[in-house]
Amino acid sequence: MGQTLEVRSRKATNVTLPADVYEAGKALELNFSRVFEQAMREAIRAERGRRWAAENADFIAAHNEFVEQHGLPLAKHRMF
Repeated sequence: MGQTLEVRSRKATNVTLPADVYEAGKALELNFSRVFEQAMREAIRAERGRRWAAENADFIAAHNEFVEQHGLPLAKHRMF
């Protein structure tokens, strides 16, 4: 069976880099698009996590306070 290639819509963009970073990347034959895409995906994941934590900070604090006062709800069933 052959491989199925995933086709994704791409959007061209310009990125400005310091000259030394550009030259080092070129010298190492790095794929700028692939490196930038991976870095953007990680930055997006991290920012979504940060925003989720900020949006849910009150619930997280209340839950942590409950656990401190009452322990874990199912602690008696833990095997470790």
